[in-house]
Amino acid sequence: MINLYNTHIDSLSIHRVGNKSRNEPIFLSEQTFSLNDEIVPLMKEYFFKPFREKEENYFQFAHEVDLDYNDMFKLATEAFENPANMHDISKKITQHLFDQSNHPHIKNGEVYVTYLTNLNIDNNVVDAIGIFKSEMQTDFLQFEEKETHLEMILQQGINLSKLDKGCLIFNYKKEEGYKILTVDSNRYDARYWLEHFLSVDAFQDENYITKKYLKFCQGFAKDVVFPAEDKKEEVMFMNRSVNYFAKNDQFEETNFLNEVLDNPELIPEFKNYKVDKGEKYSIEDITSFPIANAAVSDARKSIKNVINLDTHIQIKMDFINPESAEKYVEKGWDEEKQMYYYLVYFNKEQKS
Repeated sequence: MINLYNTHIDSLSIHRVGNKSRNEPIFLSEQTFSLNDEIVPLMKEYFFKPFREKEENYFQFAHEVDLDYNDMFKLATEAFENPANMHDISKKITQHLFDQSNHPHIKNGEVYVTYLTNLNIDNNVVDAIGIFKSEMQTDFLQFEEKETHLEMILQQGINLSKLDKGCLIFNYKKEEGYKILTVDSNRYDARYWLEHFLSVDAFQDENYITKKYLKFCQGFAKDVVFPAEDKKEEVMFMNRSVNYFAKNDQFEETNFLNEVLDNPELIPEFKNYKVDKGEKYSIEDITSFPIANAAVSDARKSIKNVINLDTHIQIKMDFINPESAEKYVEKGWDEEKQMYYYLVYFNKEQKS
Protein backbone atom coordinates (compact mmCIF):
# COMPACT_ATOMS: atom_id res chain seq x y z
CA MET A 1 0.00 0.00 0.00
CA ILE A 2 1.18 3.53 -0.75
CA ASN A 3 0.36 6.92 0.71
CA LEU A 4 1.37 9.99 -1.30
CA TYR A 5 -0.43 12.58 0.82
CA ASN A 6 2.70 14.05 2.43
CA THR A 7 4.97 13.63 -0.59
CA HIS A 8 7.34 16.55 -1.22
CA ILE A 9 8.79 17.43 -4.63
CA ASP A 10 12.45 18.18 -3.90
CA SER A 11 13.39 18.89 -7.50
CA LEU A 12 11.72 19.02 -10.90
CA SER A 13 13.57 18.87 -14.24
CA ILE A 14 11.64 19.34 -17.47
CA HIS A 15 12.96 18.18 -20.85
CA ARG A 16 11.46 17.26 -24.21
CA VAL A 17 11.93 14.15 -26.35
CA GLY A 18 11.07 13.77 -30.01
CA ASN A 19 10.69 10.71 -32.21
CA LYS A 20 14.04 9.56 -33.59
CA SER A 21 12.47 7.86 -36.61
CA ARG A 22 11.02 11.25 -37.63
CA ASN A 23 14.31 13.05 -36.92
CA GLU A 24 12.71 15.03 -34.08
CA PRO A 25 15.29 16.41 -31.62
CA ILE A 26 15.78 16.09 -27.88
CA PHE A 27 15.81 19.22 -25.71
CA LEU A 28 17.53 19.11 -22.32
CA SER A 29 17.05 22.00 -19.90
CA GLU A 30 20.20 23.39 -18.35
CA GLN A 31 18.64 23.93 -14.92
CA THR A 32 15.80 22.64 -12.77
CA PHE A 33 12.37 24.22 -12.83
CA SER A 34 11.77 26.74 -10.02
CA LEU A 35 8.72 25.49 -8.13
CA ASN A 36 6.35 27.92 -6.43
CA ASP A 37 3.35 27.57 -4.12
CA GLU A 38 0.91 28.01 -7.01
CA ILE A 39 2.31 25.32 -9.31
CA VAL A 40 3.23 22.66 -6.71
CA PRO A 41 -0.31 21.45 -5.83
CA LEU A 42 -1.27 21.37 -9.52
CA MET A 43 1.76 19.28 -10.47
CA LYS A 44 1.33 16.92 -7.53
CA GLU A 45 -2.26 16.25 -8.55
CA TYR A 46 -1.22 15.80 -12.19
CA PHE A 47 1.60 13.40 -11.30
CA PHE A 48 0.02 11.38 -8.49
CA LYS A 49 -3.69 11.14 -9.28
CA PRO A 50 -3.35 8.12 -11.63
CA PHE A 51 -1.45 6.16 -8.96
CA ARG A 52 -4.12 6.81 -6.33
CA GLU A 53 -6.88 5.65 -8.65
CA LYS A 54 -5.36 2.49 -10.14
CA GLU A 55 -4.81 -0.90 -8.60
CA GLU A 56 -1.34 -1.27 -7.10
CA ASN A 57 0.40 -3.73 -9.41
CA TYR A 58 4.09 -3.38 -8.64
CA PHE A 59 7.01 -3.94 -10.99
CA GLN A 60 10.77 -4.31 -10.50
CA PHE A 61 13.77 -3.64 -12.71
CA ALA A 62 14.98 -6.82 -14.36
CA HIS A 63 17.71 -8.12 -16.62
CA GLU A 64 18.31 -11.64 -17.91
CA VAL A 65 21.98 -11.55 -16.84
CA ASP A 66 22.34 -9.13 -13.93
CA LEU A 67 20.51 -6.06 -12.59
CA ASP A 68 23.64 -3.98 -13.02
CA TYR A 69 23.11 -4.22 -16.78
CA ASN A 70 19.71 -2.53 -16.52
CA ASP A 71 20.27 1.14 -17.43
CA MET A 72 17.36 2.51 -15.41
CA PHE A 73 18.32 0.47 -12.33
CA LYS A 74 21.79 2.00 -12.47
CA LEU A 75 20.42 5.54 -12.93
CA ALA A 76 17.90 5.13 -10.09
CA THR A 77 20.63 3.85 -7.77
CA GLU A 78 22.87 6.78 -8.73
CA ALA A 79 20.04 9.22 -7.92
CA PHE A 80 19.21 7.65 -4.56
CA GLU A 81 22.89 7.69 -3.59
CA ASN A 82 23.37 11.32 -4.69
CA PRO A 83 20.07 13.29 -4.82
CA ALA A 84 21.98 16.58 -5.17
CA ASN A 85 23.01 15.43 -8.66
CA MET A 86 19.41 14.72 -9.69
CA HIS A 87 19.27 17.23 -12.55
CA ASP A 88 22.28 15.73 -14.36
CA ILE A 89 20.81 12.26 -13.81
CA SER A 90 17.47 13.49 -15.20
CA LYS A 91 19.28 14.32 -18.45
CA LYS A 92 20.63 10.77 -18.65
CA ILE A 93 17.15 9.37 -17.98
CA THR A 94 15.65 11.56 -20.71
CA GLN A 95 18.42 10.61 -23.14
CA HIS A 96 17.70 6.93 -22.41
CA LEU A 97 14.00 7.51 -23.11
CA PHE A 98 14.86 9.34 -26.34
CA ASP A 99 17.04 6.41 -27.43
CA GLN A 100 13.98 4.14 -27.15
CA SER A 101 11.72 6.57 -29.05
CA ASN A 102 12.25 5.16 -32.51
CA HIS A 103 8.94 3.45 -33.24
CA PRO A 104 6.90 5.50 -35.77
CA HIS A 105 3.86 5.54 -33.45
CA ILE A 106 5.70 7.06 -30.48
CA LYS A 107 4.66 10.65 -29.81
CA ASN A 108 6.96 13.47 -28.79
CA GLY A 109 6.36 15.25 -25.52
CA GLU A 110 7.63 16.81 -22.33
CA VAL A 111 9.42 14.67 -19.76
CA TYR A 112 9.26 15.58 -16.06
CA VAL A 113 11.85 13.99 -13.78
CA THR A 114 11.37 14.57 -10.05
CA TYR A 115 13.09 13.62 -6.84
CA LEU A 116 10.43 12.92 -4.21
CA THR A 117 10.65 12.57 -0.44
CA ASN A 118 8.34 11.44 2.36
CA LEU A 119 6.42 8.76 0.46
CA ASN A 120 4.88 5.90 2.44
CA ILE A 121 4.99 2.37 1.03
CA ASP A 122 4.18 -0.74 3.08
CA ASN A 123 4.37 1.49 6.19
CA ASN A 124 7.91 2.61 5.31
CA VAL A 125 8.78 6.26 4.66
CA VAL A 126 11.10 6.41 1.64
CA ASP A 127 12.34 8.62 -1.20
CA ALA A 128 11.30 8.02 -4.79
CA ILE A 129 12.04 9.10 -8.35
CA GLY A 130 9.09 10.18 -10.45
CA ILE A 131 9.31 10.12 -14.25
CA PHE A 132 6.32 11.44 -16.19
CA LYS A 133 5.64 12.18 -19.84
CA SER A 134 2.94 14.34 -21.45
CA GLU A 135 2.13 13.50 -25.06
CA MET A 136 -1.36 14.67 -25.98
CA GLN A 137 -2.06 18.34 -26.64
CA THR A 138 -5.52 19.74 -25.88
CA ASP A 139 -7.23 22.72 -27.50
CA PHE A 140 -8.32 25.49 -25.15
CA LEU A 141 -9.58 29.05 -25.48
CA GLN A 142 -8.11 32.28 -24.16
CA PHE A 143 -9.93 35.61 -24.27
CA GLU A 144 -8.46 39.07 -24.65
CA GLU A 145 -10.32 42.34 -24.13
CA LYS A 146 -10.34 44.69 -27.10
CA GLU A 147 -11.90 48.14 -27.03
CA THR A 148 -15.46 47.03 -27.75
CA HIS A 149 -15.40 43.21 -27.66
CA LEU A 150 -13.67 40.06 -26.45
CA GLU A 151 -11.20 38.45 -28.82
CA MET A 152 -11.19 34.63 -28.80
CA ILE A 153 -7.74 32.99 -29.13
CA LEU A 154 -7.33 29.25 -29.78
CA GLN A 155 -4.28 27.71 -28.12
CA GLN A 156 -2.95 24.25 -27.33
CA GLY A 157 -1.58 22.88 -24.08
CA ILE A 158 -1.41 19.98 -21.64
CA ASN A 159 -4.56 18.73 -19.93
CA LEU A 160 -3.62 18.44 -16.24
CA SER A 161 -6.47 16.03 -15.56
CA LYS A 162 -4.83 13.18 -17.52
CA LEU A 163 -1.24 11.98 -17.29
CA ASP A 164 -0.12 10.10 -20.40
CA LYS A 165 2.76 8.08 -18.96
CA GLY A 166 4.47 7.91 -15.59
CA CYS A 167 6.30 5.80 -13.05
CA LEU A 168 7.27 5.99 -9.40
CA ILE A 169 10.53 4.25 -8.46
CA PHE A 170 10.61 3.75 -4.70
CA ASN A 171 13.89 3.52 -2.82
CA TYR A 172 12.65 0.24 -1.38
CA LYS A 173 13.54 -3.42 -2.03
CA LYS A 174 16.67 -2.49 -3.96
CA GLU A 175 17.99 -6.06 -3.97
CA GLU A 176 14.91 -7.20 -5.91
CA GLY A 177 15.15 -4.28 -8.36
CA TYR A 178 13.19 -1.62 -6.41
CA LYS A 179 9.42 -1.48 -6.14
CA ILE A 180 7.92 0.46 -9.06
CA LEU A 181 4.45 1.68 -9.99
CA THR A 182 3.73 2.68 -13.58
CA VAL A 183 0.86 4.03 -15.69
CA ASP A 184 0.43 4.25 -19.46
CA SER A 185 -2.78 5.87 -20.69
CA ASN A 186 -1.84 5.88 -24.37
CA ARG A 187 -1.11 2.26 -25.20
CA TYR A 188 -0.19 2.79 -28.84
CA ASP A 189 3.06 0.88 -28.27
CA ALA A 190 2.81 -1.13 -25.06
CA ARG A 191 6.44 -2.28 -25.19
CA TYR A 192 7.93 1.21 -25.47
CA TRP A 193 7.43 2.35 -21.87
CA LEU A 194 7.53 -0.88 -19.84
CA GLU A 195 9.96 -3.05 -21.78
CA HIS A 196 12.25 -0.75 -23.76
CA PHE A 197 12.51 2.24 -21.41
CA LEU A 198 12.06 0.78 -17.92
CA SER A 199 12.85 -2.92 -18.57
CA VAL A 200 10.70 -4.24 -15.73
CA ASP A 201 8.97 -7.45 -14.66
CA ALA A 202 6.08 -7.88 -12.26
CA PHE A 203 7.20 -7.61 -8.61
CA GLN A 204 6.52 -11.08 -7.20
CA ASP A 205 5.61 -10.25 -3.61
CA GLU A 206 2.80 -11.81 -1.55
CA ASN A 207 0.26 -9.46 -3.13
CA TYR A 208 1.23 -10.62 -6.63
CA ILE A 209 1.30 -14.31 -5.69
CA THR A 210 -2.04 -14.14 -3.84
CA LYS A 211 -3.71 -12.55 -6.86
CA LYS A 212 -2.17 -15.03 -9.27
CA TYR A 213 -3.15 -18.07 -7.17
CA LEU A 214 -6.74 -16.90 -6.86
CA LYS A 215 -6.84 -16.30 -10.64
CA PHE A 216 -5.56 -19.86 -11.07
CA CYS A 217 -8.34 -21.12 -8.78
CA GLN A 218 -10.90 -19.29 -10.93
CA GLY A 219 -9.52 -21.05 -13.99
CA PHE A 220 -9.71 -24.45 -12.24
CA ALA A 221 -13.28 -23.75 -11.09
CA LYS A 222 -14.39 -22.89 -14.63
CA ASP A 223 -12.43 -25.56 -16.53
CA VAL A 224 -12.66 -28.51 -14.11
CA VAL A 225 -15.18 -28.05 -11.27
CA PHE A 226 -18.03 -26.82 -13.46
CA PRO A 227 -17.80 -29.65 -16.07
CA ALA A 228 -17.30 -32.29 -13.36
CA GLU A 229 -19.98 -31.00 -10.97
CA ASP A 230 -22.24 -28.03 -11.78
CA LYS A 231 -22.42 -24.23 -11.63
CA LYS A 232 -23.35 -24.24 -7.96
CA GLU A 233 -20.21 -26.20 -7.06
CA GLU A 234 -18.09 -23.90 -9.22
CA VAL A 235 -19.41 -20.89 -7.31
CA MET A 236 -19.09 -22.62 -3.93
CA PHE A 237 -15.53 -23.77 -4.66
CA MET A 238 -14.49 -20.18 -5.30
CA ASN A 239 -16.38 -19.05 -2.23
CA ARG A 240 -14.58 -21.59 -0.03
CA SER A 241 -11.26 -20.67 -1.68
CA VAL A 242 -11.64 -16.96 -0.97
CA ASN A 243 -12.77 -17.68 2.61
CA TYR A 244 -9.68 -19.85 3.13
CA PHE A 245 -7.47 -16.98 1.98
CA ALA A 246 -9.41 -14.49 4.11
CA LYS A 247 -9.07 -16.37 7.39
CA ASN A 248 -5.43 -17.51 7.04
CA ASP A 249 -2.18 -15.56 7.11
CA GLN A 250 -0.19 -18.32 5.43
CA PHE A 251 -1.20 -20.41 2.44
CA GLU A 252 -0.46 -24.16 2.57
CA GLU A 253 -1.60 -26.01 -0.53
CA THR A 254 -2.33 -29.38 1.12
CA ASN A 255 -4.47 -27.78 3.83
CA PHE A 256 -6.16 -25.63 1.21
CA LEU A 257 -7.17 -28.61 -0.95
CA ASN A 258 -8.46 -30.62 2.00
CA GLU A 259 -10.57 -27.68 3.16
CA VAL A 260 -12.05 -26.34 -0.08
CA LEU A 261 -12.57 -29.45 -2.25
CA ASP A 262 -15.63 -31.39 -1.10
CA ASN A 263 -15.02 -34.04 -3.74
CA PRO A 264 -11.66 -35.76 -2.99
CA GLU A 265 -11.55 -37.07 -6.56
CA LEU A 266 -10.89 -33.51 -7.71
CA ILE A 267 -7.62 -33.22 -5.73
CA PRO A 268 -5.53 -35.09 -8.35
CA GLU A 269 -7.40 -33.10 -11.02
CA PHE A 270 -6.28 -29.90 -9.27
CA LYS A 271 -2.66 -31.06 -9.25
CA ASN A 272 -2.80 -32.07 -12.92
CA TYR A 273 -4.35 -28.71 -13.80
CA LYS A 274 -1.52 -26.97 -11.96
CA VAL A 275 1.06 -28.90 -13.99
CA ASP A 276 -0.71 -27.86 -17.22
CA LYS A 277 -1.64 -24.26 -16.34
CA GLY A 278 0.60 -23.27 -13.44
CA GLU A 279 3.20 -21.56 -15.61
CA LYS A 280 0.51 -19.41 -17.23
CA TYR A 281 -0.35 -18.00 -13.79
CA SER A 282 3.28 -17.95 -12.53
CA ILE A 283 2.47 -20.29 -9.63
CA GLU A 284 3.78 -23.61 -11.00
CA ASP A 285 6.31 -24.15 -8.17
CA ILE A 286 4.44 -22.38 -5.38
CA THR A 287 2.85 -24.40 -2.57
CA SER A 288 3.28 -22.03 0.40
CA PHE A 289 3.32 -18.23 0.74
CA PRO A 290 2.17 -15.36 3.01
CA ILE A 291 -1.35 -14.21 2.11
CA ALA A 292 -1.94 -10.53 1.24
CA ASN A 293 -5.29 -9.39 2.65
CA ALA A 294 -5.67 -6.53 0.16
CA ALA A 295 -5.41 -8.95 -2.76
CA VAL A 296 -8.08 -11.19 -1.21
CA SER A 297 -10.46 -8.24 -0.83
CA ASP A 298 -9.92 -7.27 -4.47
CA ALA A 299 -10.52 -10.85 -5.61
CA ARG A 300 -13.76 -11.16 -3.64
CA LYS A 301 -15.16 -8.16 -5.51
CA SER A 302 -14.37 -9.68 -8.91
CA ILE A 303 -15.61 -13.24 -8.34
CA LYS A 304 -19.12 -13.86 -9.61
CA ASN A 305 -21.57 -15.50 -7.22
CA VAL A 306 -24.51 -15.78 -9.62
CA ILE A 307 -25.88 -18.86 -11.37
CA ASN A 308 -27.40 -17.83 -14.72
CA LEU A 309 -29.99 -20.25 -16.07
CA ASP A 310 -31.17 -20.57 -19.66
CA THR A 311 -34.73 -19.96 -18.46
CA HIS A 312 -33.79 -16.32 -17.76
CA ILE A 313 -33.62 -16.88 -14.01
CA GLN A 314 -30.67 -15.98 -11.80
CA ILE A 315 -29.75 -17.49 -8.42
CA LYS A 316 -27.43 -15.33 -6.37
CA MET A 317 -25.33 -17.13 -3.77
CA ASP A 318 -24.43 -15.41 -0.52
CA PHE A 319 -20.66 -15.30 0.00
CA ILE A 320 -21.07 -13.90 3.51
CA ASN A 321 -23.08 -16.93 4.68
CA PRO A 322 -21.98 -19.75 2.37
CA GLU A 323 -23.41 -22.45 4.59
CA SER A 324 -26.88 -21.33 3.46
CA ALA A 325 -26.17 -22.35 -0.12
CA GLU A 326 -24.68 -25.64 1.06
CA LYS A 327 -27.70 -26.52 3.24
CA TYR A 328 -30.67 -24.97 1.45
CA VAL A 329 -29.97 -25.27 -2.29
CA GLU A 330 -30.28 -28.64 -4.03
CA LYS A 331 -29.97 -29.58 -7.68
CA GLY A 332 -32.06 -32.31 -9.28
CA TRP A 333 -33.48 -33.73 -12.52
CA ASP A 334 -37.19 -33.75 -13.43
CA GLU A 335 -38.02 -36.78 -15.59
CA GLU A 336 -41.38 -35.44 -16.71
CA LYS A 337 -40.07 -32.06 -17.87
CA GLN A 338 -36.68 -33.47 -18.88
CA MET A 339 -35.05 -30.49 -17.21
CA TYR A 340 -32.71 -29.79 -14.32
CA TYR A 341 -34.01 -27.84 -11.35
CA TYR A 342 -32.72 -26.10 -8.23
CA LEU A 343 -34.70 -26.65 -5.04
CA VAL A 344 -34.41 -23.76 -2.58
CA TYR A 345 -35.58 -24.10 1.04
CA PHE A 346 -36.68 -21.07 3.10
CA ASN A 347 -38.94 -20.10 6.00
CA LYS A 348 -40.21 -16.77 4.70
CA GLU A 349 -39.49 -14.20 2.03
CA GLN A 350 -37.43 -11.18 3.06
CA LYS A 351 -38.47 -7.61 2.31
CA SER A 352 -36.28 -5.83 -0.24
